[in-house]
Amino acid sequence: MNIVLLTNTFTPHVGGVARSVQAFTDEYRRRGHRVLVVAPAFPDTPAHETDVVRIPAIQNFNASDFSVALPFPTGLKDTLDDFGPHIVHSQHPFLLGMTAVRIARHRRLPLVFTHHTLYEEYTHYVPGDSPVLKRFVIELATHYANLSDQVFAPSESIRDLLMERGVTRPILVVPTGVQVERFAHGDGRAFRERHGIPPDAFVVGHLGRLAEEKNLGFLATSVAAFLDRRPEARFLVVGAGPAEGDIRRTFAEAGLAERLHVAGVLEKEALADSLHAMDVFAFASRSETQGMVLTEAMAAGLPVVALDAPGAREVVEDGADGRLVAEQDAAVFADALEWVASRDAKARTALVRGALDTAEAYSMPRSAQKALACYEHLTPESGDSSAEEEKGWEQVMARIRTEWDIVRSLTRAGDGALSEGRAEDRSGGGA
Repeated sequence: MNIVLLTNTFTPHVGGVARSVQAFTDEYRRRGHRVLVVAPAFPDTPAHETDVVRIPAIQNFNASDFSVALPFPTGLKDTLDDFGPHIVHSQHPFLLGMTAVRIARHRRLPLVFTHHTLYEEYTHYVPGDSPVLKRFVIELATHYANLSDQVFAPSESIRDLLMERGVTRPILVVPTGVQVERFAHGDGRAFRERHGIPPDAFVVGHLGRLAEEKNLGFLATSVAAFLDRRPEARFLVVGAGPAEGDIRRTFAEAGLAERLHVAGVLEKEALADSLHAMDVFAFASRSETQGMVLTEAMAAGLPVVALDAPGAREVVEDGADGRLVAEQDAAVFADALEWVASRDAKARTALVRGALDTAEAYSMPRSAQKALACYEHLTPESGDSSAEEEKGWEQVMARIRTEWDIVRSLTRAGDGALSEGRAEDRSGGGA
C-alpha cells in the first residue's frame, strides 16, 4: 500500500505529532508499505531523506518553535504521480491539511484525519488570541473532520469529545504506539553520573517540550513542594522550550536550584538513559490528546504521576502503574509523588511491572496494525465528495479568510496604538 502522510510538524522538530508521524512511518515501512511524508522544512533538516517532501515554511512562527508550511506547494503533483498513492492521511485541519483535502478530492482517494491536538489550547501562539478564536478553531477542526472519510482519535476521551462537538464521520481510536524495545534498556547510572545526580537520589523526571500549554508552572511548583519534603530527591527535566526559564525561577525561589537538572533535548540512547535515571515520571498537562510520552516512560519501567486529564486517564491506572491526581492542587500532587517514593521494594516492583504491562498494551505494532486494517477497508470510492460537502468546506475557508482579516486588522490596530503611545511618551504628551 502507498500511503501519503501530510503533517505540519516533523523531524527534526521535537513534539508529539512529529514523533507520532515518524513512529507510524517507520512501522509501516517495516511491514513493507511505502510511505511518502509531506512536511515543512525546518532548520537542520537532514540533507538526504527517503520519500520525504519538504515544503517551504515560515520558521519560528510568532516566536514559537513551530514552522508554518505554505499550503500551496509547487512540484508536489509530479511527486505524487510518481508515487501512486492509495490513501491520504492528514495530521492537521489547516495548512498542509488543506493540501491533503485537495489531493484526496482530485485523485478520488480516501482521506483519513488524525485529530492529534486540542487546538484551542494553542491559540496563544496566534496574534489576537481570544475566546472567539478558541471557538473558531474548534469549529474548524470539527468541519474538517466531517470532510474526511475516517477520523482517528488518539484516545477514548478525544473520541467522545469529537462526537460531542458534532463529528459525524466514523471515528476509530488509534493511539500512537510506543516502541517498547527502544526504551526497555538504558544506562541510568551513567546518565546520573554525567549530570551530577547522586546514585542514591530519588529522581522525579519529566520529558517533553517545555511550553506554556504543558502546565509546567503547576508541575514545577508541585515537584518543588515534594523535594522540600525529601532532601535526597532531585528533579530531572528532559526537553527544551520557552518555559524552561519559569521552571528554573520556581526552583531558585524555593532554594532548590541545585536540585534541578535540565538535560535539554535528547535522542536515541541518551533519551532511554535519561528515563532509566528516573524513579517516577511526573506529568501535569491538560492539553494532551493521548499519553504517548507516558507510555514511553512506562516502557522504561517508570510509574507515572499525572493529573486526571485526557490522554493520561486512558493510560494511568491509579495504584497499579502510578497515580492519577484528580485536582490541580500542588500539595495533592506532591502527596502522590510521596506515595510512590514511600512504597517498599515489593510494592515498587509491582508498580514497575504494571507500567511495563501498560506499555506493552500500547505497543507500536498493535497501533499500526489497527490503522492498516482500517486503511484496507477504505476504498477509492470513499474518496468521492458530494457537492454539499464541497460547498461546506468552501464556507469554512471563507470564514478562515474573514477571521484572519479580523485578526490582522486587530493586530495592526494594536501596533498602531502602541506606536502612538510611545510617540506621546517621547514627546511628553499626556503628562
